[in-house]
Amino acid sequence: MALGARPQAVVRAVVRESMVLTLAGMALGLCGALALTRLMSGLLYTVRAHDPSTFALVSCLLGLTALLATYLPARRAASIDPVEALRFE
Repeated sequence: MALGARPQAVVRAVVRESMVLTLAGMALGLCGALALTRLMSGLLYTVRAHDPSTFALVSCLLGLTALLATYLPARRAASIDPVEALRFE
């Protein structure tokens, strides 16, 4: 922002980078979870091992949490005056 970027562009860039990492982690996690379903099937009492609604719900919940955990601090950081931030450092 000190070099002329708009606050919306900064927030968008931070959120986009975070969501790419989140989606990559979710894809790896889903692959791992599907690979381990046989091992974990003895511990699941009311849910089938390959329940698509559970996988979808957990993935959406994690994605939403990551979005909020990224968007709120990025928006707050973008609202700070760049001159004051540079002066502080």
